[in-house]
Amino acid sequence: MANLNIVLDEDQQWLLNCLSATLDPNHEVRSFAEASLNQASLQPGFGSALSKVAANWELSLGLRQLAAVLLKQFIKKHWNESDEAFEHPAVSSDEKVVVRKLLLYSLDDPHRKICTAISMAVASIAGYDWPEDWPDLLPHLMKLVNNQANMNGVHGALRCLALLSVDLDDTVVPTLMPALFPCLLTIVSSPQVYDKYLCTKAYSIVYSCIAVLGVMSGVYKTETTALIAPMLKPWMNQFSASLSHPVQSEDPDDWSIRMEVLKCLNQFVQNFPGLIESEFMIIVGPLWQTFTTSLEVYARSSIEGTEDSYDGRYDSDGADKSLDSFAIQLFEFLLTIVGNAELVKVITNNVKELVYYTIAFLQITEQQVHTWSMDANQFVADEDDSTYSCRVSGSLLLEEVVNTCGTEGINAIIDAAKTRLSESQREKHAGSAIWWRMREATLFALTSISERLLEAEDSGLMRVGLGNLLEQIISEDIGLDVHEYPFLYSRMFSSVAKFSSVISDGVLEHFLYAAAKAIAMAVPPPVKVGACRALSQLLPKANKGLIQPHIMSLFSSLSDLLNQASDETLNLVLETLLAAIEAGYELSASIEPIISPVILNMWASHISDPFVSMDSIEVLEALKNAPGCIHPLVSRVLPYVSPVLNKPQQQPDGLVAGSVDLVTMLLKNAPSDVVKAVYDACFDGVIRIVLQSDDHSEMQNATECLAAFIAGGRQDVLTWGGDSGNTMRRLHDAASRLLNPDLESSGSLFVGSYILQLILHLPSQMAPHIRDLVVALLRRMQSAQIVGLRSSLLLIFARLVHFSAPNVEQFIGMLVSAPTDGYDNSFVYLMSEWTKQQGEIQGAYQIKVTTTALTLLLSSRHPELAKINVQGHLIQGAAGITTRSKAKLAPDQWTVVPLPAKIMALLADALVEIQEQVLASDNADSDWEEIEADGAEADKDLMHAAGVTSFGQPTHEHLEAIAKIYNKDEEEDGYEDDHLSVADPLNQINLANYLADFFVNFSQRERQLYDHLFLSLTQNQRNAIQKVKSVLYPLSLDGALAN
Repeated sequence: MANLNIVLDEDQQWLLNCLSATLDPNHEVRSFAEASLNQASLQPGFGSALSKVAANWELSLGLRQLAAVLLKQFIKKHWNESDEAFEHPAVSSDEKVVVRKLLLYSLDDPHRKICTAISMAVASIAGYDWPEDWPDLLPHLMKLVNNQANMNGVHGALRCLALLSVDLDDTVVPTLMPALFPCLLTIVSSPQVYDKYLCTKAYSIVYSCIAVLGVMSGVYKTETTALIAPMLKPWMNQFSASLSHPVQSEDPDDWSIRMEVLKCLNQFVQNFPGLIESEFMIIVGPLWQTFTTSLEVYARSSIEGTEDSYDGRYDSDGADKSLDSFAIQLFEFLLTIVGNAELVKVITNNVKELVYYTIAFLQITEQQVHTWSMDANQFVADEDDSTYSCRVSGSLLLEEVVNTCGTEGINAIIDAAKTRLSESQREKHAGSAIWWRMREATLFALTSISERLLEAEDSGLMRVGLGNLLEQIISEDIGLDVHEYPFLYSRMFSSVAKFSSVISDGVLEHFLYAAAKAIAMAVPPPVKVGACRALSQLLPKANKGLIQPHIMSLFSSLSDLLNQASDETLNLVLETLLAAIEAGYELSASIEPIISPVILNMWASHISDPFVSMDSIEVLEALKNAPGCIHPLVSRVLPYVSPVLNKPQQQPDGLVAGSVDLVTMLLKNAPSDVVKAVYDACFDGVIRIVLQSDDHSEMQNATECLAAFIAGGRQDVLTWGGDSGNTMRRLHDAASRLLNPDLESSGSLFVGSYILQLILHLPSQMAPHIRDLVVALLRRMQSAQIVGLRSSLLLIFARLVHFSAPNVEQFIGMLVSAPTDGYDNSFVYLMSEWTKQQGEIQGAYQIKVTTTALTLLLSSRHPELAKINVQGHLIQGAAGITTRSKAKLAPDQWTVVPLPAKIMALLADALVEIQEQVLASDNADSDWEEIEADGAEADKDLMHAAGVTSFGQPTHEHLEAIAKIYNKDEEEDGYEDDHLSVADPLNQINLANYLADFFVNFSQRERQLYDHLFLSLTQNQRNAIQKVKSVLYPLSLDGALAN
């Protein structure tokens, strides 16, 4: 550019030669040039030199574009020292001034690719320098936008503003919008002056600004409303104009404009629903016009494939140009409208038409037919993962219609479905080649809301019998050629499975047999996918007498299918096989020799795939649990895994951790002879992994496996090895390593489960080490970086509190006597962590143990309790949006409360949560009426079943008593102990009973303290306590205290 006085000096010429050489076909020339440029980037002036090349109109387009790309990379590496990607040296302040100036004056470049590259460089710098060090950026961009005589400048400025608008915050948008929005409105309302690309960019900037205002409106509602209200009407008029004409075929630029308009409208409706209501009617007609005419284009382009849908293509800025992305955005906006309590009233009278058109959008596209026919894995993945597609978006809209419109919405969908089904039949008779797609789409629509439809059927709200409707569809299509209509057959299979509760036994039996037959036949892969889905859902509920004659052939077919399957389909076949095994338990002993080797090979060959390996182990576990299978299965598995565990360094990645996981499965609920056999083959290898491995996955799995060994073998674990003392030392060594505070938290993740088993099942051996164990637990907790690890360690402390009852004060005294870095003593640290973590603890068993332990601590009346202050509730900060910079300057602040008050509040919160869960399940009366004094007394007696004279010197009898109460399996609750056989009486406690009894007794025994703590509670917490006390103690004085 002449006005920038760019002169090609010697350095500039050298840079041009280097840039040219990087494009040379000779590899050595290219490599030398690239190395030279890399070296030059470390010298002062390199950034400004690249800027001059990019800005020089007289140079070739290729060299200029290359310079602009290198400049963007240079900015990322050398511009800002606080950036993660920064590399020395840093660009000087003087050079930054030169680069910024050159880039700004290059934004009106006539070449679009250069303009885009320059805009991206400007946006990169703005992220570091604007507005503080680059105050003239926005004024310059506004000047370019307003200059109609320089369309290149308008293009460059809008491209740059679009990039910048993504990072605008609440300090800039309110001052920018009054000046910028009128300019943008002029652009989008003047298609004769500004091309579609510029209109699209203008709308995208509007979208970003409204999104920022939406975030601000949560705090600054009055200010944002005042800012947006004057602009709303002209913009709604313009949105209406942009949507009013019919959607055109093969016009991706028009689709892009509409997509940005819909995104803007979506932001307005979501963030300013009150304002938008008065202006909403102006867009209803144009929106419906866009919806209906887009279906016509979508049908021709995507479904029939007779026109170009621009699928998989993007514009120069990387934006998706496809018709599918536009349709998805259209559904997203309709979803927002239907979800709005006021705006949905506008479409209530036309809800049938809305779902009628929506069902048509759900048809399989020509591209999907091609892709899914060639790749069954992709078919399964797209069906299971709800991928980004028009089909998924349309089904979400149908769900929202049902959620919002209730019975009216359900009946509208049923009526629309019947209409579409009739139309598809007429198309079939007329000879249409794609008549089946509408039929498949209708079934897909019904199955996507199957749960709500079945609920409506049960409650008698539907006008049409759902089972009759589905059976009519099936009867019309059952005779079709499976090879000609594989996707329709696949959908029929999955539909029958989804609606099995309303379909007659005869039809179910027919489809169960047909699915089993399809697995064995040479049919298209989509049909086998549908058959597997049907079998996995129908087999668990099927008549066993019907299954038995076909089960062996089904197992044979599924085994063959496993060898053909891969990736996504493999998981589906394994799920089907699992259902078949559970359905054919009586024949399990005869199928184990057939299935086990196949699954073991599958597991071993896919050990790096966590989903396949996990599903494989589930299938093996089902076999293990079947009658007569555990011993042959264990005999088959041990010769394979034992060498792996004994020579872990020689194994491929993942095989050791997977093998330990497999061993743990074998130990779960196994008889003692099986545990002994597994011990002989694997125990030494597993414990060596804990002691020596640096792989965290291996350590985690081995820790869980050790816990399973102890839970299954108990005291026998010590004698099986011949030297009980040596075995116990190794178990202690494993605990010591896992509790090492310097070990990364991930490696110790399941140590809590392991320690719990040691305490429960080896009590006499652990008793002398309790104090050392407590110190180690505290140190590990202090260094733990994972919340789950800290929670599991807190569970051990809670269990030790119960362990010490009725002499809890002695346990507290031991903690008080133990020092902890940064705190007065260990008890102070423990309670500060416990009270912070209690609300985050997960799992019914874990909550019961920790909550009841808190009652024991509070009841102890130990004088140390009153001396400790802990974190209370969060103090609400000043009004405004909390940005990252504000959060650094003003971190969260909390109140400080006495420990007894905090414990009282946590116990009350537990009651509140229980009551909320009861109300949510519509079963409040029965649960609370069951609280009786006798039941509560039983809970109390259960806790104090084992006496102790001194926790500091626990007796063997005390430890044995605690261990003996664990004689049943703990119910699975999805947390880390769910694989262990634990029968802790604490898990049988009715927590509502227990807490009610505690509050009654505590208020009677410690009335003065109770009254004081009660007054510190919130009204909600007080109400919860009053509710349970009123059942056991109707004359409570808490009501007077609360008032």
